[in-house]
Amino acid sequence: MKDLVDNGLLYDFYGELLTDHQRNIYESAVYDDMSLNEIAGEQGISRQGVHDLIKRCTATMEGYEDKLHMVKRYKEISDNVQKLKAVAADKSLGKDELIEEINRIADTIIEELS
Repeated sequence: MKDLVDNGLLYDFYGELLTDHQRNIYESAVYDDMSLNEIAGEQGISRQGVHDLIKRCTATMEGYEDKLHMVKRYKEISDNVQKLKAVAADKSLGKDELIEEINRIADTIIEELS
């Protein structure tokens, strides 16, 4: 399941950098949950060709991520937003502690965006 989510995030950030042909096949496999045989029949290519193309697409998008780190930054910011929500809901913190913790997390988010 984690691979599916990670592949979905990679595609969300870098899918537009693939060719139309690559996007169609990748979407069929990842989002439409089609088998390699189904995609091969629909696209008029071999099952192995579909497998290789999906593997190349994933490697290409992972290469973009290695250089740009957009998915990593998104996950870090998302985690910090969840921490902000948890702090805001924590009834045990006093007002000063709450403000201090929110500021600390906000500074972390700003640092990640820089």
